[in-house]
Amino acid sequence: MQYDELKDEIKQAMKARDKVRLSILRQVYGEVKNIEIDERRDITEADVTAMTKRVIKQTSETLEASIKAANNQERTDTLQRQVDILKDLLPKQVEGDELAALVDEVVSAVGATSKKQMGQVMGELSKRTNGNFDKAAAAKMVGAKLA
Repeated sequence: MQYDELKDEIKQAMKARDKVRLSILRQVYGEVKNIEIDERRDITEADVTAMTKRVIKQTSETLEASIKAANNQERTDTLQRQVDILKDLLPKQVEGDELAALVDEVVSAVGATSKKQMGQVMGELSKRTNGNFDKAAAAKMVGAKLA
C-alpha cells in the first residue's frame, strides 16, 4: 500500500464514520509519519507495509492477551476487527501452488543443491515477492527440495 492510499483509506473511514477502522488506520499513519519525520526521507511502499505488519503484530498480541484474560468481549471483537482490517491492506501473499512453482523456479535459477544454499534461495524468493510469501511454508518446500 502506498502512503497516499493510506491517507485515502483514512478519509474514507472518516466519511463512513467507521471509528474502529479510523482508529487503526491512524495508528499506522502515525507510525509511518514518525519514520518520515525522524529519518527525513520520503516514505516508500515498503515502509507502509512494514509498519502495517508491525501494528498487526502488536494488535494480535493485545488480542491474545485479551482472550486469555477473558476480558470484555466487545474489546476482543474490536481488536479482531482491527487485525482483519490491517491484513486486508497488506499486499496479497504468495502461497500454495503459486509458491511451490516459484520455489521450483528459484531453486533452479540459483542452482541450489544442498541445504547450505537455503539462505540464497530464501533471499531470492524474498526479492521476487517483496517479502510477501509464507516463509514457513517456503522453508519447508525448499528443505524438501534440497534434502
